[in-house]
Amino acid sequence: MARNTSRIVVGGGIAASVVAGATYGLANLMFSYALDAQAKHSMLRSGRDDGKVADKGPRLDAAEEAEAEDWFDQSKQPVVISAEDGIQLHGWLFDPDCAGAKPHLYAICCHGYSGQPQDMAKYAHRFARLGFTVLVPALRGHGLSEGRYAGMGWLDRRDLMRWISLIIGSDADARILLQGKSMGAAAVMMTVGEPDLPRNVVAAVEDCGYASVGQQFIDCARSMFHLPKFLAKPIVTTMGAIAQRRAGYGFQKASCVEQLKHATIPMLFIHGGADDFVPSRALDENFDACASIDRQKLLIPSAGHSMSASTAPVVYWKTVTNFVTRVFGL
Repeated sequence: MARNTSRIVVGGGIAASVVAGATYGLANLMFSYALDAQAKHSMLRSGRDDGKVADKGPRLDAAEEAEAEDWFDQSKQPVVISAEDGIQLHGWLFDPDCAGAKPHLYAICCHGYSGQPQDMAKYAHRFARLGFTVLVPALRGHGLSEGRYAGMGWLDRRDLMRWISLIIGSDADARILLQGKSMGAAAVMMTVGEPDLPRNVVAAVEDCGYASVGQQFIDCARSMFHLPKFLAKPIVTTMGAIAQRRAGYGFQKASCVEQLKHATIPMLFIHGGADDFVPSRALDENFDACASIDRQKLLIPSAGHSMSASTAPVVYWKTVTNFVTRVFGL
């Protein structure tokens, strides 16, 4: 009996080692694919933002998008800063695109995962037409910005603080709007919860941001790689440990929900009801977690990921414009 028990224990140990090895291998593969810009098959090399990977529905604002892209290309002014860890971050600056613009108004628009600053052209143009000077940064590991690993909003929150400091350094009376979509929205939500957020940041608009990095990767593991939940969770947990060691951040702390518990500025949350990349439950999770007294949300039922402005442009921009106009007293 003792001999048989020993064999069972040994066999069980080998099986556990095989499972652990397979889990690590899959986690490492997912880490390289999703976060390492230098990996051969990195998603960050695709040059497509996550909205274009998962978008659904009509583009009712196609004409506006084309006009905004032309404006973006013709009006952009380059700007470069150093991040807290020393890497170079690049962005584009735009003057207000209206007559009689009020002074001291600034907007920072943040693109999505594997995207580019030009993906934010229509958003930047809308704010420029409202009288804002607009900054559109390339998030680390994207576009011209340095950085090997995508920050998924967590590293980007400190980069955003550097961009905010750049604006305040040139205009101490600056009143700043933060806006982003998907990963850029996560960066915005994580930034507003920072204890050293300057009072110059007046409000924020997030569009289709996830609730936490860990949960988002679990959702992607299930939807994109068809892994069952009991496999997805340990793989993503291991992936987070790899990210902590290589990229400098783990998934446990990288949570919009936790950061929003410290938010005090007015917030507008937007999501598409047909979003199958970042599930729409994130809208309620983020909204409910937000500690700001002044907060509102908008659900566009038929919009896919990052498609709310294209699916229902009238409702979308009426809501955003009313919010910005009210908060900034325009």
